Amino acid sequence: MMPRHTRLSGLEPLVITPDLLFVNVGERTNVTGSAQFRKLVKEDRYEEAVDVARQQVANGAQIIDVNMDEGLIDSEAAMTRFLNLIAAEPDIARVPVMVDSSKWTVIEAGLRCLQGKGIVNSISMKEGEELFLEHARKVQQYGAAVVVMAFDEQGQADTCERKVEICSRAFELLTTKLDFPPEDIIFDPNVFAIATGIEEHNNYAVDFIEATRELKRRFPDSHISGGVSNVSFSFRGNNTVREAIHSVFLYHAIKAGMDMGIVNAGALMIYDDLPEELRERVEDVVLNRRADATERLLEIADNYKAKKGEAVVENLAWRDKPVRERISHALVHGIDQYVVEDTEEARLLSTRPLDVIEGPLMDGMNVVGDLFGAGKMFLPQVVKSARVMKKAVAHLIPYIEEEKARTGDAGKSNGKIVMATVKGDVHDIGKNIVGVVLRCNNFDVIDLGVMVPAQKILETAIAEKADIIGLSGLITPSLEEMSQVAREMQRQNFQIPLMIGGATTSRAHTALKIEPHYKSPTVWVKDASRAVGVAQSLLSKELVDAFIAKIKEEYADVRERHRQRGNGKSLVPLDKARAQRFTTDWASYEPPQPKQPGITVFNDYDLAELRAYIDWSPFFNAWELAGRYPAILDDEIVGKQARELFNDAQAMLDKLIAEKWLTARAVIGFWPANSVGDDITLLPLPSGERAGVRGQDLPEPTNKPLAVLHHLRQQVDKPIERPDFCLSDFVAPKSSGKQDWVGGFAVTAGIGIDAHVARFEAEHDDYSAILLKALADRLAEAFAERLHERVRREFWGYAPEESLDNHALIDEKYLGIRPAPGYPACPDHTEKATLFRLLDATNNAGIELTDGFAMFPTAAVSGWYFSHPDSQYFVVGRLTREQVYDYAHRKGWTREEAERWLAPNLDYDPD
Repeated sequence: MMPRHTRLSGLEPLVITPDLLFVNVGERTNVTGSAQFRKLVKEDRYEEAVDVARQQVANGAQIIDVNMDEGLIDSEAAMTRFLNLIAAEPDIARVPVMVDSSKWTVIEAGLRCLQGKGIVNSISMKEGEELFLEHARKVQQYGAAVVVMAFDEQGQADTCERKVEICSRAFELLTTKLDFPPEDIIFDPNVFAIATGIEEHNNYAVDFIEATRELKRRFPDSHISGGVSNVSFSFRGNNTVREAIHSVFLYHAIKAGMDMGIVNAGALMIYDDLPEELRERVEDVVLNRRADATERLLEIADNYKAKKGEAVVENLAWRDKPVRERISHALVHGIDQYVVEDTEEARLLSTRPLDVIEGPLMDGMNVVGDLFGAGKMFLPQVVKSARVMKKAVAHLIPYIEEEKARTGDAGKSNGKIVMATVKGDVHDIGKNIVGVVLRCNNFDVIDLGVMVPAQKILETAIAEKADIIGLSGLITPSLEEMSQVAREMQRQNFQIPLMIGGATTSRAHTALKIEPHYKSPTVWVKDASRAVGVAQSLLSKELVDAFIAKIKEEYADVRERHRQRGNGKSLVPLDKARAQRFTTDWASYEPPQPKQPGITVFNDYDLAELRAYIDWSPFFNAWELAGRYPAILDDEIVGKQARELFNDAQAMLDKLIAEKWLTARAVIGFWPANSVGDDITLLPLPSGERAGVRGQDLPEPTNKPLAVLHHLRQQVDKPIERPDFCLSDFVAPKSSGKQDWVGGFAVTAGIGIDAHVARFEAEHDDYSAILLKALADRLAEAFAERLHERVRREFWGYAPEESLDNHALIDEKYLGIRPAPGYPACPDHTEKATLFRLLDATNNAGIELTDGFAMFPTAAVSGWYFSHPDSQYFVVGRLTREQVYDYAHRKGWTREEAERWLAPNLDYDPD
């Protein structure tokens, strides 16, 4: 039998599986539990009250509990107003809400405001079974889960036996009378205060834990929750002891089966981190292990009562260490607050300013490098360490220049590397990260930026006496440009190593297309974590020969396997692939006409709206943190750093949205279309007002197409029932007599970014500069996602009732597709030129194309819209010479032009 999991949602789903172990319900948006929140609500300071909810989510709350039960507050009005406010905040509204009240009218007011599936807290049998079932029935109608209190006609249950008895009775009523899903039932067996001095209270925590164990055994699909802060109420005023009690209580309750709790997500102590004496005495109280447990805890409680300023002294204890250790600590932990004063202190203690760099700073960075190499530090931390290093070096530069002028002593580095993103490409996040990591390891890096012509790269390398050249690129045309740079290096008799990196590069491409053109060492660098090892090996007299012999052997093996790839991977002739095209019954299909044909322009689109559509997984991948969001935040290996990086990203998002650092612009368009073979012909819009009206006859297509979109077809040898796809297959053929439509889009979220990146770089803050670029990229992708949603529902309107959450959008659960030129379904980047002409994207959205068909600003996305319900993403893959020549003919290209632009897809070696 399949396990039944509770499924809740805000803007994002929350599926409660055993893997989650424990679900944090944030408690600070509760007027009965938070004096601060109560004060904000009573004083009508709702904007600040919303920030309390935001902080709870940022601190790890997976659900937020909202309670407005206070005598001087209109609870219904306050609940409605607050829930409507947080519903407009995507970073809060992404989590489910627990509507918490002792008044049913307040609960119902809250349920009317929820946009996902929430939880009612709570119902009970204190007024009998009839009202209990009536309330449960309404909860069902609203589609919510429910907390059931261990409370009946006789009162609240305080013993284990009563807790189990009442909860079991409630379960029986709900499941037999109402068919209430067991997974939507959450028991609250009552958490009561312990250590009150009243003997009857001493076993309250044990009663809860044992009742939890029995309820979980009886009802494994249901959940156990409770208000954790109640257990420590007798120690109010001593937060350290209270948090220790919460930690110990949860440790044992979770082991017994408690899987949900109302807690302050930001104030949970780790059980193993508790001082041994405190943990032992708290455990005596929680587990009622000895009669004098309360008195013994009271004896030491004052020792843990926080005194004013104590936490700061503890946090800054490292400031009392010698300056070398302080610098190392700051570098390892990425703390730049004190680095200038510490660097100055170290300079005054040194003979030369360079001694500070070559001594404590490099010692600290060596620790960082060792930890990074051992997988004990991760890329975001290294970039923060680099920020500290750069600020320290910036302070020393004037003194070093003065020393150099006086003595000629310039110090030493591990080597000089000239790096550049090649001509035609504007992407540089990965290159910038590699540069930071290399500088951290005492390499002198000269970064020439983006779109750098080959000759400038080579001239700079000569002028700077570079030891290595590093080339980077993201788009596929960059691969050909890198090959050209290698040829030019060989022609000019360069003998320094060449490093290759970037998202589209690979060991195979480097071995096949670049290394054969340059006789000196050519090495593909997979990611930033490998850059230092490669550079050190290339420049080490002891290591270089063995390293290069190994690389050459690997590349020779790649080339041999490429030559021997054999008939097992043969492709089918183009005619056969076309005969096995995707087909549908066009006679019974009516292509939907857009509700708003032609061009629509969006200026200064609201970034706050786009924030909710961000796909965070690629963001973490850009920082070389492997995992899928949100699971990565709790990953055993990278979770801590992922969460820290995520919090930094959220803080910067708040700031860039509030201060309007970036401007988002876009343009979309729709045109009449029909397929003709593997191409798609676009026609001018019908004249007059009839173009936008459904149901009217459209004029006959003219003989003068607006544009022709050229596409490529898969040539994979497949079973007969599996088509060889081409994008033209998803558009009604001209021979069908049906008028179809194709759309296009171009979006950017990068306008205005350069000034802020320059500001960060001037402040030696590479971390923030890279973070901003990564966020702009995510916002651009989110913009593409949001516009496509609006296209389906509004502008084209073929799916007006669509209602998908962000996870479903990321998983492409919608109808239709938006393939981008240069990507797997249409790998020819040059088709962007047609798209941009149709959209007038440069004027309408502020996006330009480079010679290599990269988009600028970099944070930009463009592509086509297809509406057919069976349209799907696919990979064109490898192409035969026959199709490449056919494509060249259709495009009006020479064979050489086609082979150049389609080089990554060729299944043959060009003549």
